[in-house]
Amino acid sequence: MNNEGISKVFEFLNEAGTYYLATAEGDQPRVRPFGTVLFYDGKLYIQTGKIKPVSKQLAANPKAEICAFMKGAWIRVSGELVNDDDRAVKIAMLDKYPELKGMYSADDDNTQVLYFKNATAVFSAFGSKPETVTF
Repeated sequence: MNNEGISKVFEFLNEAGTYYLATAEGDQPRVRPFGTVLFYDGKLYIQTGKIKPVSKQLAANPKAEICAFMKGAWIRVSGELVNDDDRAVKIAMLDKYPELKGMYSADDDNTQVLYFKNATAVFSAFGSKPETVTF
C-alpha cells in the first residue's frame, strides 16, 4: 500500500477544506461540496449519511471522483468508494469533525464512512507537470 502517496493526498484535501464529490445517478452526473476527509488505518475516508441521495448513488455505482483547488494547484482523485461499517473509523471521523456529532453518531443507522479503493490521484498546477499517485 502506498501510505506516502495517500498521506500526500490526505494532506492536500485536509488543507483545502472543501472538495467536490462527483457521482452518477443513471446517466446524470451529480456533484456536491464535501468537507470530511480522514486518513485512517492506511485508507483515505470520506463521510456522508445513508439517507442522502449520494449514498444511494454510490451503492448503485461506487465509482466516484473528487476534486479540490487550493493555492493555484488542484487534485483529482478517482476510484471506487467502499462502505466501512467499522465503529472505530466512524468514531475517528466524528472526533475529527465534532460539529457533525449533532447530526451523526457512530451508533446510528445513518452515519456512513467510505474509503477509496483502486484509486488514482493526480496533482496538477498551471505550468507544472502533473504528478500521479495510485493507492
